[in-house]
Amino acid sequence: MEAIAALIAQAGVDGRRLRTVLTLLGDGRWWTLADLVRESATSRRTVEALLREVELERSGERFRLREPLIGLTGGGLAPADPVAHLLPGHAGLVARMEELIAKAPRGRQALDHVAATADTVVRRALLLDARFWLEGARLLCVGDHDLTSLATAMLHPGVEVTVVDIDERILAYISEQADRLGLAVRTRWADLRLGLPASAQSWADLAVTDPPYTPEGIGLFVSRAVEGLRDRERGRILLAYGASERTPALALKVQHALSQLNLVNEAIYPDFNRYFGAEAIGSAADLYILRPTTKTWPAVAARVDGFGAAIYTHGPQSIESAPAPAPASAAAGPAPEVLVGEWPKDLLAKTPRARLATWLAKPYASDPARVAIAVPAGLEAALPRLLLATRAQHVQVTLAGPPKDLPTELLSAVYGLTVEGRTVHAVRLPPPATAEGRILRRVLDNAHGKLANTWREALIKARDGLTKKQARAIVGRLAPWADDVTVLELPACRLQQLPAAVAASLTAPDAAGSPD
Repeated sequence: MEAIAALIAQAGVDGRRLRTVLTLLGDGRWWTLADLVRESATSRRTVEALLREVELERSGERFRLREPLIGLTGGGLAPADPVAHLLPGHAGLVARMEELIAKAPRGRQALDHVAATADTVVRRALLLDARFWLEGARLLCVGDHDLTSLATAMLHPGVEVTVVDIDERILAYISEQADRLGLAVRTRWADLRLGLPASAQSWADLAVTDPPYTPEGIGLFVSRAVEGLRDRERGRILLAYGASERTPALALKVQHALSQLNLVNEAIYPDFNRYFGAEAIGSAADLYILRPTTKTWPAVAARVDGFGAAIYTHGPQSIESAPAPAPASAAAGPAPEVLVGEWPKDLLAKTPRARLATWLAKPYASDPARVAIAVPAGLEAALPRLLLATRAQHVQVTLAGPPKDLPTELLSAVYGLTVEGRTVHAVRLPPPATAEGRILRRVLDNAHGKLANTWREALIKARDGLTKKQARAIVGRLAPWADDVTVLELPACRLQQLPAAVAASLTAPDAAGSPD
């Protein structure tokens, strides 16, 4: 008892956390360590320190107090969040989200994925619905491993949702479920270090993000969320961020990063978000409501390109990882006419250079025949888009290591691919002979342009007598996901559907019911 009392006294006013843990342990239920950490929103390290001082009754990995500790409990649970009273009325939605989360792709440690609980994503949706007018509003999810997009769209079908993520598995899963459930959720691929997709820029009224919990990750994801807002006066950003009660200095760094973006903290709800994992921070994170000011956009423009590639806490792009060395030289053979990415300054010093982000954002001014691209560790997911972003005859891509899971099927309509160690050579194929192949090739060769527009024009050329209105209607029926999107931001799951949809558009009836 004395040791426990000493721990509580040492915690000072934050001793409520320890009393909460003891209250939970003494309520008769069996607990696992993970469940106790999540329910109390207290770091694993603090909980373990307390458990070492109490007598526990154990059953396998579960435990509880043998008897309540009189005088040391009574902390109770944390104050209710602003929408806790609404949750019981949405038990059906929580159950549906539990099922969707259970079937979703598993998290990737290199992307700092930790799954939020079903009631967390439903409470996020409830808070959005209670705080803002969602009918006709647009919500941008800047990363959505937690499936907040689906919860919000199911709660309020009147909101349009766009999900931007780097994980093709998540995008495919959200697209599949949105199609199945008839939800207005569209998906876009992006590595946020290289920019926000064009169709998501200045698009949203609200944005929500649960980014990597580093100052660099918070700064980058929130900056992209700001870029996604169309309502500069009344737009809001909901940010999930958590730190251990033992490390307030980490939270200070993050709040400093937000302050540098000239954002107003309208509210911070402590421990609003709960997770399966992240026990070092109590399996919990606060929820920030941020409001931009007139000074936010200049601050974002000045800082967003300076966050760098190292934004995660794990993997090759963690903030602790050593930067990968730049390629020592371009491949043997004719010299490239453009160097894309980070190359040594003394290599082909007179050759024009372009940043990876610029290469993806807009077509290159000239029409080079040979291009060399350097892709650092952690940005390999951008490889297909970097290849599609050029119309060069030969593209050499140098990676940090030998390529894994090279998307040959996705690129086979445009390139012949060969691999030498960590270098990929892509040689542009001759023009296709079939009408189907020509339409597909034209779409992929104009990857920076609006997919639906390029497809429509190619279809008109292939089908005599077809009007623009008829061609637009055919594309809209066969590929509603193709509207207002470029090839470069389309998820791989949609790109894989493109060849079959293009083939069908050649014989699809027009509005009059005739193929021609």
